Amino acid sequence: MLNIGLTGGIGSGKSAVSERLDALGAVVVDADKIAREVVEPGTEGLAAVVAEFGEGILREDGALDRPALAAIVFDDDSARAKLNAIVHPAVRARSAELIEAAGPEAIIVNDIPLLAEGQMAPAFHLVIVVDTPADVRLERLVAARGMNPEDVKARIASQASDEQRRAIADVVIDNSGTQQQLDSAVEMVWTERITPYAANIAAGQAAEPVPPVDADAWQRVEARLRVAVEPSGGVVSHHSEGFDIDAGAANADEVQGALSRAGWFPVDAETYRSADPDVGYRVRALWNASR
Repeated sequence: MLNIGLTGGIGSGKSAVSERLDALGAVVVDADKIAREVVEPGTEGLAAVVAEFGEGILREDGALDRPALAAIVFDDDSARAKLNAIVHPAVRARSAELIEAAGPEAIIVNDIPLLAEGQMAPAFHLVIVVDTPADVRLERLVAARGMNPEDVKARIASQASDEQRRAIADVVIDNSGTQQQLDSAVEMVWTERITPYAANIAAGQAAEPVPPVDADAWQRVEARLRVAVEPSGGVVSHHSEGFDIDAGAANADEVQGALSRAGWFPVDAETYRSADPDVGYRVRALWNASR
């Protein structure tokens, strides 16, 4: 299973990319959609939100009054944290159910607006950022949704900056042009990066031929390796030629399993490489090198 994180700021066109990936064959797990589902009338989530914020956040028909709730939490960090503590665990649980149901060879696209803000990027095999200049986003949101320009500027300012999102991106899709240009860009990423990556993971093999090393990507790669192996006792270190991972004899099997789940596979007795056709780094398994 290839697990992708997809993000972009408000008005970036992330939903259009998500829809195109869905049409190409991905299983899309939409965090915003799930967040709405878990607070529908009759759910435990809505009951918990009402218990925290009062019945004033309900409409007459018993559904959540989203503008009323937004007015409470938008400028109040404490209130927003309380809301997130209710909604986020429910969203994670429902997302996990959908991912499990998709099957082991699925390509999962997790559509997450606040992926950068939540520091979730290392948990995914690949992160795609939809990048659109702020002035274009402003113009589109005012024209398409009838939003107030000042409200749009406030929403943009409240989210991660474009630079922060680019810093976590393995793939940046530019959406400053036409819908046709966007579709073409998505299809190129699907053909050249996503499907080969997924096929390599399904086959349990590293990418061939070995791609060149992207010197700017090492921090993203290191963060993923740490998230993958540290819970199993692996220790990651970076050097000019790639990465070393050490593990005690008792933890070696668990660390190897964690590497495989993260998309890294052995190419010889001491070396692992990524299934990602754009990642050329090598990982040396010190538990084998020391034998």
